[in-house]
Amino acid sequence: MVENVIWPAAFDADRSRSEGRRVPRDLAITEPTVDEIAKAVQQVGYDAVIERDKAYPREYEARGRVIVKDADDATKTDLLGAVAAYMQALRE
Repeated sequence: MVENVIWPAAFDADRSRSEGRRVPRDLAITEPTVDEIAKAVQQVGYDAVIERDKAYPREYEARGRVIVKDADDATKTDLLGAVAAYMQALRE
């Protein structure tokens, strides 16, 4: 069983790659939330668990993180790309 950890910083349009953004800028959104990430993960077809009291190592505020269960059939990059596309659709 593979668990992937997804931080909001991975989708944050206000961050550079070196600051933790993992998706291309055209897929990134401003101020992503763990609720949006979890909803997008479920739309992609995986189970998501939200941990709200966690802080990304390069941040001081705890924005939380999302644990994705049983995502062994996709690479993390593919998973992040699919989640980012759904998050953009949710924002429209």
